[in-house]
Amino acid sequence: MNISAQEITRLRTQTGAGMLDCKKALEESGGDYEAAVKYLREKGMARAAKRANKVAAEGAVVSYIHGEGKIGVLVEVNSETDFVAKNDIFKKLAADLAMHIAAAAPKYLSPEAVPAAEIESEKSVERAALEAQGKPADIIEKIIAGKIDKYYSEVCLLKQPFIKDEDKTIEQLLAEKTAEIGEKISVRRFTRYELGEGIEVKKKNLAQEVEEQLAD
Repeated sequence: MNISAQEITRLRTQTGAGMLDCKKALEESGGDYEAAVKYLREKGMARAAKRANKVAAEGAVVSYIHGEGKIGVLVEVNSETDFVAKNDIFKKLAADLAMHIAAAAPKYLSPEAVPAAEIESEKSVERAALEAQGKPADIIEKIIAGKIDKYYSEVCLLKQPFIKDEDKTIEQLLAEKTAEIGEKISVRRFTRYELGEGIEVKKKNLAQEVEEQLAD
């Protein structure tokens, strides 16, 4: 089959795959462009899965300041090699992740990082509410499982919908970039600061202490 250079270039621009991979994808799909895109994505995800156990110790710590100093973020994004950390695709991803953290305010990196006591507390609250509604025990457990998954999607960075494309999670975004770049890309840790965060709580706690002292 005769595949034009223009078709290969177009496919490469969209997917980031190599020229030879794009040519093969078009040949395998009989010249069907959309099928070639799907072929490359599936192949890329398979490659990403194979790299899941690779050690990614290089990368960069990226900062982002929002709202004239109202919110600040530091995030460590890792790659397997220093060469990839200097890649424009990697740099843009790291910047997007920092911006996402500023906007979405995740508390934890992944579900594994959420304290067990916090999850049990969430389950207890939901269970009590459902029992009060007279729901059967088996239905309650299914509903709670769904509620916890939703909770993870709110507080865990990797499970949150990406602010620039809510059809994919941060976890899926990292897998896509791993496939595109050809190296494992991961997030190790992050810190988010918001101006004045916690000050009001401290003031309230202090007021409560004063009230207790007066009561004594």
